[in-house]
Amino acid sequence: MVRALLRGRRPSVWTVLVPVVALAAGLLFATSGRTAQGTDLRAGEVADLAQLIDQREDALAVQLDELAELERQVDRLTDQVGRRDSDVAAAQGDGEQGELSAALVGLAGPGLVITLDDAPSRPDGSLPTGARPDDLVIHQSDVQAVVNALWAAAADGVAVMDQRLIATSAVRCVGNTLLLQGRTYSPPFVIAAIVDADAARAQLAASPQVAVFEQAVQAFGLTFEVIETDVAVPAYDGPLAMEYAERVE
Repeated sequence: MVRALLRGRRPSVWTVLVPVVALAAGLLFATSGRTAQGTDLRAGEVADLAQLIDQREDALAVQLDELAELERQVDRLTDQVGRRDSDVAAAQGDGEQGELSAALVGLAGPGLVITLDDAPSRPDGSLPTGARPDDLVIHQSDVQAVVNALWAAAADGVAVMDQRLIATSAVRCVGNTLLLQGRTYSPPFVIAAIVDADAARAQLAASPQVAVFEQAVQAFGLTFEVIETDVAVPAYDGPLAMEYAERVE
């Protein structure tokens, strides 16, 4: 009776699909193995990604040049109108008063130049005792900790890799590269600040995040160099409009 019931039962959808899926997966594995021939299929993807990054950076450089030229044209036209219109001239005056605090004016003066760099590679490729690969590179938190200490020391101006920082600047790391205002940089990362050197050193010494970084410097040989010197920081030349934020009254 039981066997009769089983013979009369219709096969479920899963009974049919499972062998088909298994067969398809096997074919995919076989095709992948034959295509790879012992090589890494993803290597091409990495190369393509690096090429894409280079292309985007070249395109960005061209667009920034075009933006700078357009801004110069706007300034010339605004100056022409300002000579004829007192309201425009007054607005220009108000804007110029805020240029210094908005980092739109280049500055020069005594300060610090701070260099952060990855630990040097060993000839045999080995790692220091107790170290992970992640311990040997500069991280976003390291750069941000130094920048925060400089701001806490009342720096008049700070630049990272010759790019002036403003209130909305974000320091980010992607892998071991620094992403800043649409551009990417490889270490060493150079931070320049017009700041009282004693005040800056005191803030660096008081920062818990900098203390953690200095432990890695001592343990694994990363670079953390602080030099007192005359510093020049350029004016910020990027966009000022906020795309994702609105002022709330």
